Amino acid sequence: MTFVVGVLAGLLLTPDGRQWLRNPTVMLGDRANASAPAAPAPAPVLPVSAAPALPAVTPLSARLAQGPLRIGVFGDSMADGLYAGLYRDLRDEPKITVTKFSEVSTGLSRYDYVDIQAKTERQINETPIDVAVVLFGTNDAQGISLDGVIHDFGTDGWKAAYATRIDNLVAMLRSRDVAVYWVGLPRMKSSRFDGRMALINGVVEARMRALGVPYLETTDLTSNAEGRYEAYLPNASGRKVLMRANDGIHMSMAGYLRMSAPLAERLKRDAGLVPASAAPPGGRTAQGPGSPPSRG
Repeated sequence: MTFVVGVLAGLLLTPDGRQWLRNPTVMLGDRANASAPAAPAPAPVLPVSAAPALPAVTPLSARLAQGPLRIGVFGDSMADGLYAGLYRDLRDEPKITVTKFSEVSTGLSRYDYVDIQAKTERQINETPIDVAVVLFGTNDAQGISLDGVIHDFGTDGWKAAYATRIDNLVAMLRSRDVAVYWVGLPRMKSSRFDGRMALINGVVEARMRALGVPYLETTDLTSNAEGRYEAYLPNASGRKVLMRANDGIHMSMAGYLRMSAPLAERLKRDAGLVPASAAPPGGRTAQGPGSPPSRG
């Protein structure tokens, strides 16, 4: 009880604390905690904008022919783990580098806390990259404040605002000739929180299709045979291995490797490092018009 009172008091003392309490998720360190949503406040419905025309990007194989392929991983604490898995998957590739740009407790909903658009632009100005791997969402099941109006999570206004932030981030990266690969959120233990993450996945996947950007789904990959959450899942040899952290949200290292393996294979195929006919080890990808062919 003392801890809860302390958290609430701390939020009230922050410049945006009172507004934060209206939102359905409280970010505590590197944990995402779903709480009861506030009563929806009336807000105008924002139309989902048409997908912006994105410039074509240099194929990964052409980049690799010119020098090392520089991959950056962006996102929240879930992306931290994805980075660790991807780094291990690609560390033996002498022409590929993987750099971590992710930060815990960040996301696309709370630009008053960390403006991801501005931060990402600063990051790639300081450290140029060729490929951006993006994974956000565990902290995003909360309202978005836009022009003085808070759009509660899951409303049409929220979906439109979230879609616009996705579009703007992808457009900025593509304008710098950075290829984007967006990774979806895994299955979650809490059915309520899982439903919220599924809503976010739905918005993201729809935008990736509209933008023509590869989207790598991980929900099926992190579910059991019945399509439900299970902490232990079979590895390549069929032996069940602990794939999840105790919070039911994050992954174990084995779990992050399970998520990163299809991504690593996709990147290597697109870069021409493995045969184009090679099939990814798991997961599915969503393609949109104008995106590079998945070749498997």
